[in-house]
Amino acid sequence: MGNEALTATQLPGSVTSVASDLSMWALFLHADIVVKIVMIGLFLASFWCWAIIFEKIIRLRQVAAQADAFENDFWSGGSLEDLYDRIGNVADHPMAILFASAMREWRRSAERGLVRGDAMVAGVQQRIAQVMRVTIDREVERLERYLGVLATVGSTAPFVGLFGTVWGIMNSFHSIAMTKNTSLAVVAPGIAEALFATALGLVAAIPAVVAYNKFSSDLTRYATRLEGFSGEFQAILSRQLDEEAV
Repeated sequence: MGNEALTATQLPGSVTSVASDLSMWALFLHADIVVKIVMIGLFLASFWCWAIIFEKIIRLRQVAAQADAFENDFWSGGSLEDLYDRIGNVADHPMAILFASAMREWRRSAERGLVRGDAMVAGVQQRIAQVMRVTIDREVERLERYLGVLATVGSTAPFVGLFGTVWGIMNSFHSIAMTKNTSLAVVAPGIAEALFATALGLVAAIPAVVAYNKFSSDLTRYATRLEGFSGEFQAILSRQLDEEAV
C-alpha cells in the first residue's frame, strides 16, 4: 500500500515534468544536433520568406498606384513630349520607364531624320516595338526577383521537415533500445522533436506557396497591363509616324 501510494503521488509530478519538457524551446534545446540544424534552417527560411512577402506586397501595391497615376497623366490630353520632358529622366516605375524608353527611341529616330518614307517608318515602328518588348521583360523580371525563393521554400521545406521527423523518430527508437523502456517519458521527447520539425517545415512552406501563387497571378495581370499600354502607345506613335511620313 505504501509503494502504491508513493507511485500515485509521484505520477502527477512525472506527467507535469514531461509536459514541461515538451515546450517548443525545450524541444529545441534537447533536440539532436541534426534536428537543431533542420529547425534553424526552416526558421531562417520562414523568416526570409516573410521578408520577401512583405516587400512584394508593398512593391506591387506601389507600382499599381503609380501606374494609375501615370495613366491619368498620359490620357489627360496633354502633350506626350511635355510628359516625357517631365518624367523621362526620373521614371521610377515600370510603366513610366516603358513610356520613356519608347519616347527616347522616337526622339533619336526623329533627330536622325528616320521618320520619312514608308520603309523608314516601318523600321522605326519595329525598333520602338522591340524596345518596349525588352523593357517589359526587364521590368517584369525585376518585379519577379526573389519569387524563386518562395517557390523553392514552398516545395522543399516539407521534405526538410520530414527529414527532421525521420531523424527524431530514429532517436526515439534509439532511446527505447538503450533504456529498454517504452514509457511515455522515454518516447515522447523524440516524437515531439520529430513532429516539431514537421510543423516548422509546414509553417515555412504554406505561406511561401500561397504567396508565390498570389504574386505570380498579380505579376501576370500587371505584365498584361504593361503590354496593353505598349500596344496603345505604339498605335499612337504609328499614327504620328504616318502623319509625318505623308
